[in-house]
Amino acid sequence: MGLPSSHPVWLKYLSLGVLVLQTTSLVLTMRYSCTLKEDGPRYLASSAVVSAELLKILACTLLVYKENHCSVQLLKEEIVNKPVETLKLAIPAAIYTLQNNLLYVALSHLDAATYQVTYQLKILTTALFSVSMLGKRLGFYQWLSLLFLMAGVTLVQWPTESEEDTEQKVVSAGSQFVGLMAVLMACLSSGFAGVYFEKILKETNQSVWVRNLQLGLFGLVFGSVGMLMFDGQKVRELGMFQGYNTITCTVVALQALGGLVIAVVIKYADNILKGFATSLSIILSTLISYFLLEDFNPTSVFFFGALLVIAATFLYSHEHEPADGSTGKV
Repeated sequence: MGLPSSHPVWLKYLSLGVLVLQTTSLVLTMRYSCTLKEDGPRYLASSAVVSAELLKILACTLLVYKENHCSVQLLKEEIVNKPVETLKLAIPAAIYTLQNNLLYVALSHLDAATYQVTYQLKILTTALFSVSMLGKRLGFYQWLSLLFLMAGVTLVQWPTESEEDTEQKVVSAGSQFVGLMAVLMACLSSGFAGVYFEKILKETNQSVWVRNLQLGLFGLVFGSVGMLMFDGQKVRELGMFQGYNTITCTVVALQALGGLVIAVVIKYADNILKGFATSLSIILSTLISYFLLEDFNPTSVFFFGALLVIAATFLYSHEHEPADGSTGKV
């Protein structure tokens, strides 16, 4: 999607900045919040997911309200009076809820740079689901980019020699494996849910904000059930918002409103711009992880793998629209 001629050029670069800021800040703050050592109980990831859904519902309700000239009649017509259409969103909502919880697991075990690069596998899963579910056809450069992508992620995850003792190596390898499995499952769920949601959007003429509101309502239900199932005892003892601080609230806000921001600015961004945003986000995450968080020691193998992933991102955009999961889901 190119930049419309009616919009000033500076909006294109503003979009680049917003995309990079949102993507990078969410990953880094989530990683920092998951590894921060402090007195008292740590916040519950399941609680953060539920809080993000609540904030998302509020934001989408306000947008629908504004879009329909301060009338909420549309919500009754589209959500209450069309239960079958609404229920279609239950499947992607459940998968997105699982994905959001997996991201916390992944960033508890992987540094931000490794996570950022590995998570680009969602391009592969989304592409494959687009081919199988939507009947899309990929061009030569897109298939080639997927090979680059898999090779790059493999190199990033390649084990390196370290000076740790044997016990520390085992613990480190085990932690990285858990993080890797969480990212892979998140990529798989992101690909399926994104394509499923795109299919629903194409079959109806509903507002994307109404659809996101429906997703949020189901997400709130599934997230709450998951929180009570896995963290019910902790919630009963210390409450849902235990361990919340400024960083936690920032993570919740970024997760809830990040997709909304992307949905708004993406109309000003073409494929090359989105490729630049992904690349800059990976580079920034790597630099901040190394210099500020100090939880990442880059190697030449990592850099080569990251370079392949960045190249794959640009190459995939060479033909047609990219199946990167950007289907308007907030």
